[in-house]
Amino acid sequence: MSQSSNFTGGFFLGALLGGLVGGVAGVLAANRINRVEDDKSTSFSQLSEDIRQNLADISDDERMEIARRGLEDKISELNAAIEDVREQLGSTNGRAADYETSTTD
Repeated sequence: MSQSSNFTGGFFLGALLGGLVGGVAGVLAANRINRVEDDKSTSFSQLSEDIRQNLADISDDERMEIARRGLEDKISELNAAIEDVREQLGSTNGRAADYETSTTD
């Protein structure tokens, strides 16, 4: 009977201490996340103000050129990523050499 009461007392004490430690850790983590999000939103709002000011100063043709260059950069990044995945999958399946010879013919 003594072992049963020791187990029960230890169980409840462990649950209480674990709850307290978890609660404190949760509050600290939430405060840290909120602080980081506040810093990000402040810098983003200032950045967007700078971008709006710069966009107001340029012509429509220059805006189109900036957008076109941005899209070309994104397309080249996507093509590079697709090629990397293609190489990884080809070597994983053992058909990398077959694929390379069939595409160069």
